[in-house]
Amino acid sequence: MKILVIEDEKELCDSIVKYLKQEGYVVETAKDFYSAQEKVGIYDYDCLIVDISLPGGSGLDIIKKIKKSDKPAGIIIISAKNSLDDKIEGLDIGADDYIPKPFHLSELNARLKSLFRRKNFEGKKEIVLNEIVLIPELNKVTINKKELDLTKKEYDLLMYFATNKNRVLTKDAIAEHLWGDNIDGADSLDFVYQHVKNLRKKIMEKGGKDYIKTVYSMGYKFCID
Repeated sequence: MKILVIEDEKELCDSIVKYLKQEGYVVETAKDFYSAQEKVGIYDYDCLIVDISLPGGSGLDIIKKIKKSDKPAGIIIISAKNSLDDKIEGLDIGADDYIPKPFHLSELNARLKSLFRRKNFEGKKEIVLNEIVLIPELNKVTINKKELDLTKKEYDLLMYFATNKNRVLTKDAIAEHLWGDNIDGADSLDFVYQHVKNLRKKIMEKGGKDYIKTVYSMGYKFCID
């Protein structure tokens, strides 16, 4: 899962980033209104963690921008402003959840997972793609009930395909989703091809069908009925 943390309080932001990276997320940060606005305009995220009070503007305006763009990112508000009005306004304009500060990082993680399931898999804890079953809570994949041994990036790639099945994903989109915006300086995206190749091979070796199709000059598509 790719997450943008919009939080100006350095100690809290650093704690969130460290914890979520340990949990296996790709995490980026924005510490003021203008950098947050720029990032959400350029990149796509699975979820945004948004503080309301930011240098230069309001996190609520960032949420409005996301909603106007029709990007599917989930949004969790974190704020010391624990008033009913702030909570209602945030949820009214499209936020999915609200956590008042201070909070436990484990609770934030649980809410992220729950939100991801609701947004992408109707709240189900298992994602069934014919003979392939993904269990996000355990970072586990089985094919015909046999466990599939994947690297972290291969698992993330399969999850990205699962949330975008039957859609063409460009190499740029895959690279940004799995490695974050620091991939912009990469000389080549050949590593994307290698990860796709390895994932396809492992799935087929376990008896799975070849769902990953190459779309010439564009990218890849996970084709499934």
